[in-house]
Amino acid sequence: MVHFVGAGPGAPDLITLRAAELLARAGMVVYAGSLVNPALLERVPTGCEIHNSASMTLDEVVEKLAEGVSLGLVTVRLHTGDPSLYGAIREQMDALRERGIPFDVTPGVSSFCAAAAALEAEFTLPGVSQTLILSRMEGRTPVPERESVRSLAAHGASMVFFLSTGLIEELCSELKAGGCAPDTKAALVYKASWPDEQTLRGTLDTLPALAAEAGIRKTALVLVGDFLGDSYELSRLYSPEFSHEYRKGKS
Repeated sequence: MVHFVGAGPGAPDLITLRAAELLARAGMVVYAGSLVNPALLERVPTGCEIHNSASMTLDEVVEKLAEGVSLGLVTVRLHTGDPSLYGAIREQMDALRERGIPFDVTPGVSSFCAAAAALEAEFTLPGVSQTLILSRMEGRTPVPERESVRSLAAHGASMVFFLSTGLIEELCSELKAGGCAPDTKAALVYKASWPDEQTLRGTLDTLPALAAEAGIRKTALVLVGDFLGDSYELSRLYSPEFSHEYRKGKS
C-alpha cells in the first residue's frame, strides 16, 4: 500500500501522530522536494530508501511508489501541508488505481493554518467574515474564469492565496479591480512555522513593496481581508445571555 502523508506546514512537530508513525515504519519515502522540512526525514528508520521527487515526472513518481509496494516496503508519499491542497495527488491516486495498487491518505496541517497562527489571527470573526477562500493567482497553471481573483474579491470574505507571491503586485491589483479597497488589510507569511518564518503586514497598496524590500518571492502565503483588522463582534456562543444545549443564558 502507498500512504499519501501530509507533512504539515514545516515545523517537524506539526505533523500528526499517524504521519509520525508511518514515517517511523517507512521502507521507502518519496518526498516533495525542498518544501518538506528535512528534519522530518530523520524520523525514518535506518535503511529506508529516500527519494526527492523535485526532478521527477508523474510517471517516475508512480513507478517509484509501485516499486516500493512490489518490494513489500511501507511506502510513503510525503507531501507538504495537507496533500489535498495543491498537492497534485489526484493524478497519482488515479495512476495507482489503474495499476491496482491500494493507497490511503493521511491529512496534514495546512500552511494556511500555520500562517494564521503566525499572525495570531482568526479567519472567521463574527460581524466580519464567516467565509474563508483558498485560491491562487493564475500562472502556468490556469484558473477557471469563474474563480478569477477579481471575481473572488467581490465576496468580501477572508482570503488566502497560495503559490502567488511571485505575482503579488498583479494579485493585489486584481483584488482592487474586483472591489477591494486599496487600504484592505493584507499580510504575507513566509515559511510559516519554519525557523526562518517571516511575517509582513500592510495593505493591498503597500504589501507588494514590503515583499520586494524583504526579497520574498516564493514559499509564502498572501492573506487578505478585514479579519486582519481590530474590529469584530464578540462570539454569541460565549455571551452570558446565549442559551444552548449545555448552558442556559441569563436574561
